[in-house]
Parts: sequence; structure tokens; C-alpha cells
Amino acid sequence: MPVKIRLQRFGRKKRPFYHVVVADSRSPRDGKFIEKLGSYNPVTVPATIDINVDRAVEWLNNGAQPTDTAERILSYTGVLYKRHLLRGVTKGVVPADQVEVKWNAFMEAANAKSAMKRDAHQAKLAEAQRAAKTPVAKPAPVAPAVEEVAPEAPAADEAPAAE
Repeated sequence: MPVKIRLQRFGRKKRPFYHVVVADSRSPRDGKFIEKLGSYNPVTVPATIDINVDRAVEWLNNGAQPTDTAERILSYTGVLYKRHLLRGVTKGVVPADQVEVKWNAFMEAANAKSAMKRDAHQAKLAEAQRAAKTPVAKPAPVAPAVEEVAPEAPAADEAPAAE
């Protein structure tokens, strides 16, 4: 039975909310699933992701294949990095006590990056609100300059035309 880690859509029209689930690849998108691993809300900035990391690593080690979007979400949350470190432990490359240290350092960097995105978005929203509240001063209308043109008088040195 081929098993996939994929998204199951919830939420109303144009307001999506997803559950990250482990399901048989033959079942429909919003149909029966084996286990719920977490949730994903793309509407918030930055996107809210809540994943059970240990269960996700266990399913990946048992052969579950993530879809493209689920793989990006698992990478962003550090699940794939933790799996990578645990494979290094089984091969003898990474000491077992270093797995949690390296993974926690990775997560701190990821959380700092996410906080920067959130702060930048908040600053952008605040600037837009300030711009909407302050009225834009329109310049006073300038009346067009009208030049009065006097009819030209004949020059004094010119004689009137004789007929």
C-alpha cells in the first residue's frame, strides 16, 4: 500500500486551511486518512505551521512519500533535517548527542527568520495604515496666467499707406 504525506483542504472559499495527513495514495484528497500529523494555514503572514515532528520522521523512515507541497512544509519545519541527522547517527557519522543540539540551532535560526518576516509585514501594514489616515495635502489650484494683448498701433515713423 503506497502511503503519502499530503495536504487535506479545509476552510471556506478563498480562505484555505490544511491538515497535513498520512493517507493511502489511492484515497481522495479530502477522504479517508491514516493519521493527522499537523496543520498548515497559508492565510497568515508568515504561514502558521504546526507539525508533530517525531511522528513525521517516523512515517518518512517507514517509507511514506511526501507530495511536493508537503515536502516544502516538512523542510521548512525542520522535519527533513532531523531525519537527515538521524540517518547520520545510524551510519555513524553524527554522534547521537549532537542531533538535538544541531536541530535546535537550526530551529532557532528558522524562528528568527520567521520573526523577521512577521516584523517586516507588520511594519508594512502600519505604514499603509498611516498613509491611509493622513490626508494628502493637495496643492492650491493655480489660476492660469492670462496676458492681455493690446492691439498693435502703427509705428510713428511709418506713413499711412496711400491709395
